[in-house]
Amino acid sequence: MDVFIHISWRAQMFNETSYEELVMGLIVNAGQCKSCAFKALQEARKGNYPASSEQMEASKQAAKAAHAIQTRLIEYDEGEGKIPVHLIMVHAQDHLMTAMLAQELIQEMIALNFPDIR
Repeated sequence: MDVFIHISWRAQMFNETSYEELVMGLIVNAGQCKSCAFKALQEARKGNYPASSEQMEASKQAAKAAHAIQTRLIEYDEGEGKIPVHLIMVHAQDHLMTAMLAQELIQEMIALNFPDIR
């Protein structure tokens, strides 16, 4: 079951609750991105190419959802330091970065080792 958190965003309504929702959205979607990418690799190893492709597509959708949240934060901040940078935000950004890197590497591993998967 794929879970994506899409956050409704209005810059003028930014508060502590919306900040926490955004950070959790980053963490959850990044985790889903990485998890689905690894599932895609596992399915490829089993020779289940349709499931592998489905999992990689789910990984891409989760990355897209996380990236949308990150983009909203950047747009709101406007390079002026409006967004507080707490440890949890650093943690969320770390999750996103490692998830996207894992996804890209796994996609290349699948392409190299299982060329029949499209």
